[in-house]
Amino acid sequence: MILIVADGTTNPHPQIVKKRAPTLYAIIAMKLLKGLLFVVLALVAYTLSDNDLPYEYHRLLHFLRLNPESKFFSDLAVHVGQLTEVKVLHVALGTLLYSLFALVEGVGLMYRVSWAGWLAIGDSAFFIPIEVYELAHRYSKLVLVILIINVIIVCYLLKNRRRLFRHHHH
Repeated sequence: MILIVADGTTNPHPQIVKKRAPTLYAIIAMKLLKGLLFVVLALVAYTLSDNDLPYEYHRLLHFLRLNPESKFFSDLAVHVGQLTEVKVLHVALGTLLYSLFALVEGVGLMYRVSWAGWLAIGDSAFFIPIEVYELAHRYSKLVLVILIINVIIVCYLLKNRRRLFRHHHH
């Protein structure tokens, strides 16, 4: 039996028809963008690792037209001054590994692999208590938005996991 799908194509395996899932597509896009962002951050950290970081930091503040004399930026300058090349390389490696984790999630979700769904659920659920703790101690709109997104991802994937990630045994 051949099934004609809504877009006019034929499908010789009618039991494998996958419904559109715009929320899943948004989750995939977020995971892939997050992975690519962290790859870029890892590359930036790697390329800056052997530079004079306090000098680069002051150049960045000047470029962004920020006041380097403010308490926040002067405290941050002290921490930047304590960074060594080895520490920066470790941060670059850790950031790269985390980016690969997000990219694997995104690609796995693209192919609707069930383990990728569980990986995305675990990844998003892992950060929820951390974000709640952060909000309880220091309110931040950004943390609140990230918390809401993670709760939506966990709820959506848990509720729809059977529909989105069917196992097909031949």
